[in-house]
Amino acid sequence: MLRLHGELTELPEPPLDPEEVESLILSVCSDHARERLRNDKNIDFSLEFSVSDAPARFRVSLFQVGRRIAGCFRVIPREIPSFEWADFPRPLAERITRLRDGLVVVTGATGSGKSTTLAMLVNELNVRGGYRIITVEEPVEYHFPRAPNSVVTQREVGVDVLSFADGLKYGLRQDPDVILVGEVRDRETAQMCLSAAETGHLVFTTLHTRDAKGAVTRFPDLFPAEAQAVVRSQLALSLRAVVSQRLLPGLERGDRRHLALEVLWNTHPIASAIRLGKVESIDNYILTGRDEGMIGFDESVRLLLKAGKISRTVAEQNVNDMSILLR
Repeated sequence: MLRLHGELTELPEPPLDPEEVESLILSVCSDHARERLRNDKNIDFSLEFSVSDAPARFRVSLFQVGRRIAGCFRVIPREIPSFEWADFPRPLAERITRLRDGLVVVTGATGSGKSTTLAMLVNELNVRGGYRIITVEEPVEYHFPRAPNSVVTQREVGVDVLSFADGLKYGLRQDPDVILVGEVRDRETAQMCLSAAETGHLVFTTLHTRDAKGAVTRFPDLFPAEAQAVVRSQLALSLRAVVSQRLLPGLERGDRRHLALEVLWNTHPIASAIRLGKVESIDNYILTGRDEGMIGFDESVRLLLKAGKISRTVAEQNVNDMSILLR
């Protein structure tokens, strides 16, 4: 099966025999990867080889199902895309990459382009120059190009470092200006991200949440109840922005998908809401915060519909308030 622009398509060739699948999959694994797969039953890693004399990279997820080995291979573009190609607003990218410190969170479902957005933002800093950048990823996806007056170190969890938290802990001793953490999955990583942001570093990371408000609640939820008030206070001080993404299908099957964004900037009212745990008010602040650069999903979807990039059916499936589509 192939997924192209969000649509699953069955290939015309007959299915492969399970033993053949397992042999093919294991042939792309290093000895280390095979050992981890055997012990953990799951493994993520990046794979690179030549196709027609050109390098091709994939993000690989291998897993055991019914005592057989299966895999999902995701193509990684050879070059980091431009903001224009991704339809990511250049003014938003400029504002984010001009931040001196703090925490920037990109959220969305799997396959919504979070890793690509982070790569574009971090590469903007890389190319601008003057930054010591450390990334901790599982696996390393995009390779950042060598740029004058910048130093980029990319470490892969399970290969170069044991965990995201370890990568952060030791990374802070390597004189970083910018830190990219592929994903916050546990309490220790969340605490390290907050501490790094508090101590003058610009930290980028991702969370699997459906909207910006979900990112604000997800961080404290990683901690025990007695620690959540302190974590909310840290988050209120350290958070700079949350960018939540969805990729919506185009007008025709097979068309490229279009980026819908929700953008939250940590203004004083939002910081107060985070600190007090009144997250239900955040949606209203996003709706009324256009002058501060905020936008909600409903408005972003409306603009895509108005521009003729998505169908009304898709728009209706992705808004909370149908009346916004009548404007």
